[in-house]
Amino acid sequence: MTPDKVAWIREVSLLDAGCFLLCSFGLIAAAQVLGCMRIYVIQSLLLTIDCVLLALDYHSWDLLAVAAIYLIAKVLLIPFLLRRTARQAMIARRELQQVINVPMSLLIALALTVLAYYLVGPMLVHTGVIIHVNLPIGFASVLIAVYTITVRREALPQMLGLLAIENGAFFAGIAVAPTFPLVGELAAAFDILIIVMILGVLSTQIHHLSGSTEVGMLSELTED
Repeated sequence: MTPDKVAWIREVSLLDAGCFLLCSFGLIAAAQVLGCMRIYVIQSLLLTIDCVLLALDYHSWDLLAVAAIYLIAKVLLIPFLLRRTARQAMIARRELQQVINVPMSLLIALALTVLAYYLVGPMLVHTGVIIHVNLPIGFASVLIAVYTITVRREALPQMLGLLAIENGAFFAGIAVAPTFPLVGELAAAFDILIIVMILGVLSTQIHHLSGSTEVGMLSELTED
């Protein structure tokens, strides 16, 4: 591969990484469940694109297969399963509640991003350009997703935050260990699909019993 093509791949990878991080901020700023789902799909698509770019950079057919797995599992199947298992009233709800307001949450997310770069800084010495970008952004996305879970009150946005943690971990992992066995990726994707189906069914049952999926409401349930 010519130096110009390598430089082009790495420039696109940098752009993709920046958009991936913006999606993490978008999960906090989204005011509707449907908006959170769309941002998760976009983030998963960016993860797939990054995997393809790494495959071209490393000349790896395994990474191309992993990108196909991500495209099918994360971009197509998981949103489909969420829509099928969750009720329309849960998805189309207009306003989501969270413990801390959006402007303050975005500032906290920015602080978590800076913290992620500070923590992984010593690990970036003598590393390649892609790892130098993917590792801190992936770690920052994991921290932001964990924060998203803590401040959201609804079960479905919390579930999407859990899936975003996995996206961030994979975003960093495919750059650090691009030769990770394909069977491991297949096992992880299968486990994620099972978890989504179970959590979707549980959320539907919670909504049916209590009329809401706010986690705080569960402490008020009493046995008749």
